Amino acid sequence: MNLAWARSALISSALVVALGSFAALVAQTAVMAGSLSEAVKPASLSFMATGTALGMAMVARATVALVGLVAILALKPGRLLWGLKVLAGLLVAASFAWTGHGAATVGPGGLLHLGADIVHTIAAALWLGALASLTILLLRRTSPDDHALHRALHGFAGLGTLAVTLLVLSGLVNSWFLIGPARFGEIGTNLYGQLLIAKLVLFVLMLALAAGNRFRLTPVLGSVLAGGGDVQPALSHLRRSVVAETLVGAALLAVVAVMGTLAPPSAM
Repeated sequence: MNLAWARSALISSALVVALGSFAALVAQTAVMAGSLSEAVKPASLSFMATGTALGMAMVARATVALVGLVAILALKPGRLLWGLKVLAGLLVAASFAWTGHGAATVGPGGLLHLGADIVHTIAAALWLGALASLTILLLRRTSPDDHALHRALHGFAGLGTLAVTLLVLSGLVNSWFLIGPARFGEIGTNLYGQLLIAKLVLFVLMLALAAGNRFRLTPVLGSVLAGGGDVQPALSHLRRSVVAETLVGAALLAVVAVMGTLAPPSAM
């Protein structure tokens, strides 16, 4: 299967992460310093980058992205390069835990909450990242190697199951800290809770689409390939379903982005 597009996609992603992290560092410094002119001063940036967990996470994220960029430019495609890129992606995803609510919890439960947030972020990155790659493969299908495409879809089933399990378990831990057991009955009375409900609805919808892909559409494609029939109808159904799952995932990310700007019920 031709994966020539992957190199340009990885280069673009590394640049976006590196530049976005630097821009976020400047923006957060401006918030703390009170003005953009103060934020661009070396002393202000240095304090933010070395004196706060938030700033150090942003610097680490940018550094990993730049190292990943050098790797993709210097190394030939192969197991080593793909392994390094996966590791870099997981580190970038994990760094976002220090820019969210998980890093704000103090006391004996702080490490547990932060750890759950790291697992939650990595699991989401695994699911959505693999889903985005499958979407590109299906939309750019120009190779006759449909068996390789079927293997990719089949392989995603195991990864998706792992990601969903980790998301559910870590999500329960995060909800315990962010909402609190005493406030679960009031979850729909504030904007954060309403967005959480929307997030859960989107998550369930993604699960339904993923289940359809795994247990119905992908086996149908495998049967057609084994029988030597026309794969176009099966691929068309898979393409529509995977694209729909990706769009729902994008909507879920938008909801999460807004939730990250709000104070959770436990802080009220």
